[in-house]
Amino acid sequence: MSRAEQPSRRTVLAVAVAAAVTGSAGPAAAAGSAAEAAPDETAARLVDNHAWTTYSDWRSGTAKGTRAVAGSRPGVVIGAPAGTTEYTDPHTGTTATWEYATWTSPVHELAVPSTEVIASWNARTPAGSWIQIELQGTYSDGTATPWYVMGRWAAGDGDIKRTSVDDQTDGKSTIWTDTFAIDDPSTGLRLSSYRLRLTLYRKPGTKTTPTVWRLGAMGSDVPDRFTVPASAPGLARELIVPRYSQEIHAGQYPEYDNGGEAWCSPTSSQMIVEYWDGRLTEQQLAWVDPSYADPQVCHAARYTYDYQYAGCGNWPFNAAYASTFKDLQGVVTRLGSLTELETLIAAGVPAITSQSFLKEELTGAGYGTSGHLMTVIGFTAEGDVIANDPASPSDAAVRRVYKRREWENIWLRTKRYNASGKVVSGTGGVCYLYFPARPTARQRKALAAVGVR
Repeated sequence: MSRAEQPSRRTVLAVAVAAAVTGSAGPAAAAGSAAEAAPDETAARLVDNHAWTTYSDWRSGTAKGTRAVAGSRPGVVIGAPAGTTEYTDPHTGTTATWEYATWTSPVHELAVPSTEVIASWNARTPAGSWIQIELQGTYSDGTATPWYVMGRWAAGDGDIKRTSVDDQTDGKSTIWTDTFAIDDPSTGLRLSSYRLRLTLYRKPGTKTTPTVWRLGAMGSDVPDRFTVPASAPGLARELIVPRYSQEIHAGQYPEYDNGGEAWCSPTSSQMIVEYWDGRLTEQQLAWVDPSYADPQVCHAARYTYDYQYAGCGNWPFNAAYASTFKDLQGVVTRLGSLTELETLIAAGVPAITSQSFLKEELTGAGYGTSGHLMTVIGFTAEGDVIANDPASPSDAAVRRVYKRREWENIWLRTKRYNASGKVVSGTGGVCYLYFPARPTARQRKALAAVGVR
């Protein structure tokens, strides 16, 4: 089936729709050996990760009004603006004039000619500024894509409404919210290379500037599959990660995708942000109703919300949100096996994974979903997955243990049958990884083992 025949990105990645949310599964065995597992080399060849992060990287691109800045976290900022432009926000109807500058990356030749590409960025956008990320590539037949908008983003929501852009296609590929996808991979057409273009905006006459520290993309060519090979357990360890339930926020702030029952992605993001000691101030949380528990989850929902997608599940927007916290990075990638997840857990790096399943396909979940995010925090001695599942009735019930074989299949497959028996998409191992701006040697080794640098 071609991508165009599949459900929309909004449907495929709709957050958990629980027919019934049950309590947590029983506790797992205590943490055991933290021996590192070897990554799956075959799986690694399905994914190409590349990012521009160093001072040399930022100097290697084509700058029009931007300049590279050095320091402990090199980046790119507005130097002398290239000009001014008007932008009409489609979600407010407001037209404003902005100064802008651009940075265009060198061409990256994909080691894996890809059917899908997802961009990620880490940036600071103070009030009065925002950024746009675009992708332009070359197909395996030698023709070029148009420049596709991969996101218009700001950390806040006072200047523009952060948004994806629909209805972008050239008849060969389409942008599905945050994902570039070849329309019909069965033709053999692939994306062979790409470059990314950053446009940095600020209010005219000010010295304000966005700063972008990381820009990159993950290309992949994961074959269609309803099942994946079983992996052997290789690690027993559990990370201590905060536990937050999305369900206790049901009905709160319905302007953000009908409230907390749809907040699996920002709830998972907030768990890992706080695992890395990311904290929100009382001032930042002052807008939240003081009677609400876990106000930081409400905050995460508001500041990951995509006004076009009309939800909080935009993958790069969640990674970008994480990077707004001091000394954190965030990327969207694909992993190829639970062995790769074990490699990360061994180094102390939890992951947020995206999966979809029928109620009977995941023992103990108590619900089925067309798309749901969980935080993987460890593995039992038997190799089962320990997850903080936000689709739980309380914070205390968030920690779950899921059967290894069931869990790896619902996460890594690209095709599945829905409740009506129709063939629909699976996410093929998509996950978010949040980690320090200056990882330890062990963390760097583990991230490099799964293709992230």
